[in-house]
Amino acid sequence: MNYGSIRRFLGMVLRFEAAFLLLPSIVALIYMEKAGLYYLLTAVLCFGVGTLLQLVRSDKGAFYTKEGFVGVALSWIVLSAFGALPFVLCGDIPSYTDALFETISGFTTTGASILNDVGALNHCSLFWRSFTHWVGGMGVIVFILAVMPLTGGYNMHLMRAESPGPSVGKLVPRVRDTALILYSIYFGMTVIQCILLMICGMPVFDALCITFGTAGTGGFAVRSSGFADYTVLQQAIITVFMILFGVNFNAYYFLLLGKTWKEKKSAFQMSEVKAYFGIIAFCIVTITWSIRGFYGSILMSFHQAAFQVGSIITTTGYSTVDFDQWPQYSRSLLVLIMFCGACAGSTGGGIKVSRILLMLKTVKQEVLHFIHPRSVSTVKLDGKAVDKETVRGVNVYLAAYCMIFVMSLLIITMFDNQDLVTVFTSVAATFNNIGPGLNAVGPMANYGHLLPVTKYVLMFDMLAGRLELFPMLLLFVPSVWKVKRR
Repeated sequence: MNYGSIRRFLGMVLRFEAAFLLLPSIVALIYMEKAGLYYLLTAVLCFGVGTLLQLVRSDKGAFYTKEGFVGVALSWIVLSAFGALPFVLCGDIPSYTDALFETISGFTTTGASILNDVGALNHCSLFWRSFTHWVGGMGVIVFILAVMPLTGGYNMHLMRAESPGPSVGKLVPRVRDTALILYSIYFGMTVIQCILLMICGMPVFDALCITFGTAGTGGFAVRSSGFADYTVLQQAIITVFMILFGVNFNAYYFLLLGKTWKEKKSAFQMSEVKAYFGIIAFCIVTITWSIRGFYGSILMSFHQAAFQVGSIITTTGYSTVDFDQWPQYSRSLLVLIMFCGACAGSTGGGIKVSRILLMLKTVKQEVLHFIHPRSVSTVKLDGKAVDKETVRGVNVYLAAYCMIFVMSLLIITMFDNQDLVTVFTSVAATFNNIGPGLNAVGPMANYGHLLPVTKYVLMFDMLAGRLELFPMLLLFVPSVWKVKRR
């Protein structure tokens, strides 16, 4: 393990967080809130510690996949640990455990909250909660690579460790340019949504915070009433953008920057994107029919179904109604798409549509092999053969996913006396970075009443889910931490 490189990298991450923390300080200045002082103090602390970590001399060594995965996992833990401090210092969230839960939920774009009254927070704290969604959505490390690329072969190892999906490729030859393209598209879509919400009459602060949550597929509300105070048109805009941010960003690259019509057309021909929209359409139509008598008209039922389906499948976690009161079919379907998630290469969480497709195609291949034992076939996606290494990676991911899920269930049920639906959906909602579950953690409830041990298990699940499992799992492998002797 190259400890020196990781230490310097963590120092750089903390210095970037110091810059992030200046933004809520500015918000506090606008609203004349004393809490902004604590954000400023935390920014100074982050900058100081980060500078010290970068100043410590160490031998330059190789930086491989192992260092990339461990560095990314530790950076997200450190970001959250320092990012939670202002909540405690200003008194908005007195308990550090609760503040850490809220911050990890923000950076991992989960949106699971421990707060009973969101409206009681300072504006700077509301802004910080939502801004962590935006930074965590495309990835903290991807942001750093876009702004200040590293040298020595770090880039691809770090980007691969943080990016969502079964595989990560470069849109253009240089990793820095790929990161810059991704964040440019991300920033552009964020600006468009924010402007549209303001045009439709939403207050500037609300529009900004909700756009941060939509872009990062987070889910933190800025009002105690949730989305009840917003108009149907404003909710419809949020619905559209939740779904758009769940699309593989490679599709936007081909659509916007493709040099030929064939490249632009390929954005609409990606199997994952077509399956993603197909799942959404099926769920909206069937849930609309299931809840047709709930909201007075079929159009309003369609609106509520579309918002909740878009929110859950993209793992955003916003809610306009208490879907925990819907018929059993609708609730069951929403739980299923919690696991499905959005596209790989998007800001959404979950298993990812591409993995679901590869899993189904692998099952189909095995069934056909039983029928025709001597036949030779390959798994294909978008007309291209998928190599065995990728298929193996998907299978290993699903096995690790099930293992962590079951372990989380067992630990929580051992210590916390909650009903099975609450426990199951709380793990599903945090592991897949969604936010609300059912029963005691439903859309009109929160996670504040859970025991500390349960919260720490769910914090691990949030981080593991956002970082695609393996960076967090590597932290528990003793051999990873050994220093290679020369």
